[in-house]
Amino acid sequence: MSISSRVQMLRRISIDTPAVLSSERAELVTRFYQQQQDLISAPVFRALVFKYLMENKTICIYDGELIVGEKGPEPKAAPTYPELCCHSIKDLNLLNDREKIPFRVEPRDLQIYTEQIIPFWKGRSMRELIFRQMDPEWIAAYEAGIFTEFMEQRAPGHTVLDEKIYRKGMLDFIADIDVAINGLDYLGDPYAYDRLEELTGMRICAKAIIRFAERHADLADQLAISEINPLRKFELNRIASICRWVPAHAPRDLWEALQYYWFVHLGVTTELNTWDSFSPGRLDQHLEPFYLQGIKNGTLTRSEAEELLQCFWIKFNNQPAPPKVGVTAAESGTYTDFAQINIGGLKADGSDGVNEVSYLLLDVVEEMRLLQPSASIQISKKNPDQFINSSLDKK
Repeated sequence: MSISSRVQMLRRISIDTPAVLSSERAELVTRFYQQQQDLISAPVFRALVFKYLMENKTICIYDGELIVGEKGPEPKAAPTYPELCCHSIKDLNLLNDREKIPFRVEPRDLQIYTEQIIPFWKGRSMRELIFRQMDPEWIAAYEAGIFTEFMEQRAPGHTVLDEKIYRKGMLDFIADIDVAINGLDYLGDPYAYDRLEELTGMRICAKAIIRFAERHADLADQLAISEINPLRKFELNRIASICRWVPAHAPRDLWEALQYYWFVHLGVTTELNTWDSFSPGRLDQHLEPFYLQGIKNGTLTRSEAEELLQCFWIKFNNQPAPPKVGVTAAESGTYTDFAQINIGGLKADGSDGVNEVSYLLLDVVEEMRLLQPSASIQISKKNPDQFINSSLDKK
């Protein structure tokens, strides 16, 4: 399949748009921490931070998009995470001026950092809390660049989402959480209260990601009202319908499955800066039932599925990795989030995992030629030779 004019336009925008640093997330998180005075457990507090982000961050839907949602207020806008590590003005100037992989920093963002974010987070960030526990020799080694990064700048990452979201919606997860809460043994389990707080935080987050999707549905409805192109009006109405269904409910078709995953991806990587590579995992196996169902009932063609996946690829490429601080900002040119698409391999029962979507994904990788997402194939003697040969034929 040749790339459609829609995908060509979206791909060009993704490639040509320069990476910028956005202070929006930092502003929202700082505002929430400043306002919150109640004594709340850590899991519930962080869930409320996430809820505040999902309810207040800028949302956008751009012309021609089929998969919607950005981590920043616009494509290629990288958020910052001051509760983990707060960028200094020196960091921001370095990121703006460095020759390789710069992040443009607008004067407004510099002012916001100078007047609001840096003063509030001084001495409060996780990075500073950790550094205060380290001995002088360790600090000297770090500042000399003997090593340049560890978990003081990130949350845990290198994580793969499994297949649960393709079988259950967030309302189903909320129902499961309620069952677990009602089953807590406060007399026999000394950790019952801790479990309650964790489950309560999970419940808040599930509802928050539903609300995030609903905000996109509202925007799509608004855009559809003024849209004069009949095809785009139809697409916007469809996007609104999808965003009202997922992630609240389990996806029913390929478009819903891709959009559901994308909302979860944005939620995870917006809540905290995962240490790279929060990934869809075995996407061909997850999507196969939706693809085959659509082909069988005549609601989907291969070319339509390919275009949806191409739009999905572009969303990954719109997400530059949040820039680092200190010596790591100077030494590291990391730009990508290293999200990984796994293709082929085996199923959980040990049988051949290659299917029609595997070949479809190989085509998308070759057609899109984008920095993100990364893709790899898993090889087993149970895989057909055709799959290996098709992989090797891709340039």
